[in-house]
Amino acid sequence: MIFRNISPAILKSAAHFPAIGIIGPRQVGKTTLARQLRQSLQKESIYLDLELDEDIARLQNPQAYLQAHQDKCIILDEVQLMPRLFPLLRALIDQQRSPARFLLLGSASPTIIRQSSETLAGRIAYHELTPLSLPEAQSAGISQEKHWFTGGFPDALLQPDPEVARTWLRFFVNTFLEKDIKAMGYEVSLQTISKLYRMVAHIHGQLQNASSLSQALGVSPPTVSKYLDLMEGGFMLSRLTPYYVNLGKRLVKSPKLYLRDTGILHYLAAIPNFDALQGNQLIGASWEGYVIEQIRRCTDDAWQFYFYRTVAGAETDLVLISPNGKMTCVEVKYATIPQLSKGFYQSIEDLKPDFQYVIVPQASPYQLRERLKVVSLSDFLNNELKTIA
Repeated sequence: MIFRNISPAILKSAAHFPAIGIIGPRQVGKTTLARQLRQSLQKESIYLDLELDEDIARLQNPQAYLQAHQDKCIILDEVQLMPRLFPLLRALIDQQRSPARFLLLGSASPTIIRQSSETLAGRIAYHELTPLSLPEAQSAGISQEKHWFTGGFPDALLQPDPEVARTWLRFFVNTFLEKDIKAMGYEVSLQTISKLYRMVAHIHGQLQNASSLSQALGVSPPTVSKYLDLMEGGFMLSRLTPYYVNLGKRLVKSPKLYLRDTGILHYLAAIPNFDALQGNQLIGASWEGYVIEQIRRCTDDAWQFYFYRTVAGAETDLVLISPNGKMTCVEVKYATIPQLSKGFYQSIEDLKPDFQYVIVPQASPYQLRERLKVVSLSDFLNNELKTIA
């Protein structure tokens, strides 16, 4: 059993909030984590899976059922499938505001957040459970190479047969497109969103251009934006927004698009194995997205993520603002001896960050220039984050 590093934060919230939400994509381990946490909640718990007819039947009269178990922690899995529960949960919490009354698990963030923002504001603490991070994978003896190529979904990553892992990823993608988006309450064209998903794999790490994508798909730019929103809300896609600062410079304003899990990226891009990735034109963008996503998985929502790019060519891959307000500029390079562009040094001159790093796959830490440090991804996640936090 792999220890999930988010567990202490969830238990801390459970000691103070009447409701705790664990959100994230399907098959990421929310149910497994909830069952592990039951032993640490210091109160009896009941688990209900709202995809099972038997558990749905127990909630035919939800008020009576939940009031009969008000001394327990009620775990509701896939809670977004029963949105009518949210007003009732608020009323019950207001009647008895004791910690850890409800543990809500959801795979469809737009629905669960929209419903709870109307009814559970101030009563719930949210935690996103991501696929396994690199430190979590390494704690189980999994190499960075395998984690990068296969991605962090446990059922794929822990599968010893690479072909079975790819088959799992294929079924996962199909389920997300064919089932999960509809479960969020949206009607979409399956053919269009499937094409868009694959197109995003090939522009991974590039600027969002809804007009260009809409022309390629034969749909309107607002439709493309809506579908990208659904992918982002379903935890499949992330947008890295540009860092705005009044420097008297013309800045790029479009966000960059990344598929969050590199296993899904490599599947959609039809890259069959790690050796094939080495010769693929996507390797640099894949490594860049992987590094940024792993930093996300090892921080919380108090951290801010941006990139910086001016029209004149100054650019840095990641501008990281820690909770203490300190700025870190990160350049990501898939190279043993990184060669940095003039644009990166110009971005350093523009932004004057507190910390500067170049992250590469493997290297003993060393100073490239004064205040500019080259480190491996593992070193950055396990050591340097503590320095800049």
